[in-house]
Order: sequence, then structure tokens, then C-alpha cells
Amino acid sequence: MTVSKFILEPELAETREKSCGTPGHNAFKQSLVEQFDGSWKLNTCPACRWQALYNTPKDREEHLQAVAQVEADRLNSDLMATGITPRFRKCSLDSYVTGNDKDKQRALSICRKYAEGFGEHLTAGRALMLMGEIGTGKTHLACAILQHVVHTGGYTGLIVTAESITQAVTDSFRNNSGPSKTDLINELASVDLLVIDEVGVHSVRAGKDFTPSLLHEVVDRRYQLIKPTILVSNQKPEDLHSFIGPRAADRLRENGGLLAPFTWNSARSGGLA
Repeated sequence: MTVSKFILEPELAETREKSCGTPGHNAFKQSLVEQFDGSWKLNTCPACRWQALYNTPKDREEHLQAVAQVEADRLNSDLMATGITPRFRKCSLDSYVTGNDKDKQRALSICRKYAEGFGEHLTAGRALMLMGEIGTGKTHLACAILQHVVHTGGYTGLIVTAESITQAVTDSFRNNSGPSKTDLINELASVDLLVIDEVGVHSVRAGKDFTPSLLHEVVDRRYQLIKPTILVSNQKPEDLHSFIGPRAADRLRENGGLLAPFTWNSARSGGLA
């Protein structure tokens, strides 16, 4: 996948020339590779890995370990590419606390069913809206869904804020050598699941704000490609059109688009989320 403004790769640290000592194997660049769980891991000799993958019997431990390592590296890269920040990387559907609150249980149930049935939602291009009060765990559940579909289904995903989309496009107008607006929208349309967080946080300025039209372009582009979008907002559903445009709001509701309401008080003021 093309790495650009939004889709990230694992960082590398302490790169140095290294030799594995095996005759015929060239020196390679050994680095500490950033892991999604916050740890760092040394990469290994690519020639040794190739040998274990393709010139070693498949029932040998060396081959099995090499296959497992390739899969682990792929998963780590896919998870890093989601853009989930360290604060939300430990979020899961199971770690979302509902207690006996039936409204929280309902929101979690909607999100869990969406994650576990994502293959069907992807085929249908079905959206999900997480809407309600601030501090109620909407981003937690959005990141949990995203991690679930990447980890268990092998899908690609990305979370961005509405503001980051606007800022990236604004920067593209000022920098001719960087990605264009079209490049950015194509990138947002490329993943299987896109989460747009913090929709409606900014104040709409009539005639001066292009964020609603820009978010409409992103939602509409994914709608045309039949790709699902999760939208996270502290606005009321009936006010959503003011922040993404009326047509985009309708796009999200089409084909059985789902809504998970978050109606309880913020966890930051004493509740549990």
C-alpha cells in the first residue's frame, strides 16, 4: 500500500550494517522495528529468511518460524498503517466497560456485530455512525472495530480526524511537490474501512468553511466504490448534515446504515466507558 499523508509505516531505529555469518549471505541493514504494541524488534537476515521459506522442508521448525515471522511482520505493518495512536492501541471490544448500563450494552452490541460481520458490511458498503456525548468511548470502540477487522479478517483500515483531512488538503494547496487533493482522497478511499473521527468538533463558518464539502467528497468517493465508513461525532444525528453536507449524511444512512447512540454522561466526569 502506498505510504503517504495518512497511512504510516513502522519506524526504524538504530540502523547498522550487520552480517549473519552464513557463507554467501551479504551484510544487511539491521534495525529496531517499531511494533504496534509499543515494543521494538530487531529485523533478521533476509537471506536466511528466504532460505527458510523456500529452500527448507515445510515440516521443519526453521520453515514454520519463518512463515510465522512473515505473518507477524505483515500484521504489524497493517496495524501501524491504521494510524491508531498509542493511547488507543490497547482498546478492544472486550475492554469496553458497560457495567449494567443497558444503553452502553446496546452500543457495544452494535459495534461488536459490525466488527464480527464486517465481511458482509464490506460487500454492502454499509456505514456505521457512532454519535453522542463526548467522553463516552466512541473512539475506543471505533479503534476496537478497526483492530478487529485488520487482525482477524486481514482487511486494511485507517482512522483519521476530520480536522486532519482538512489540514492535509490545505497543505496540498501550499505545497506543489506533495500529494494533491485528489491523491489524498484516493488514499482515504483505498482502505477497506475508513474511520473519520471528531466530526463536528470545529465550528462551521458559513461561506468560509470547506470541511463539509471535503468530507462529502470523501464519503461520496467511498460510497461510489461501495466501501464502508465509520463516522464518529458528538453531534446529534439530525444535525450531521451541517458538518458533512446533506448528501453525504444520506449516503451514510443508505443500504441499512447503522447508528450506535452514546447518550450517557462523559466518563471523564465520573462515568465508566
